[in-house]
Amino acid sequence: MAGTGSDPRSKLGEEVAAQMDAIEADFGDEYEIGNIVTVVEVITPDGPGIRVRCNQQPWVGVGMLRVAERVLEGKDR
Repeated sequence: MAGTGSDPRSKLGEEVAAQMDAIEADFGDEYEIGNIVTVVEVITPDGPGIRVRCNQQPWVGVGMLRVAERVLEGKDR
């Protein structure tokens, strides 16, 4: 969005880079990236929206989101 002072691509790229660093710290150097679910709040002049995408079948993404919910709630750390 023009005039916000931040480049959306840079912000998203920085987050992806931080996640890769965290993955390497948690899992070492020998790993592969499997399924991916992204949830991004997109703010426009008309208001906020949510964009959700998964690189797998919808039920796999839903299952991953359920696990993520438990992790965020602190039940599955």
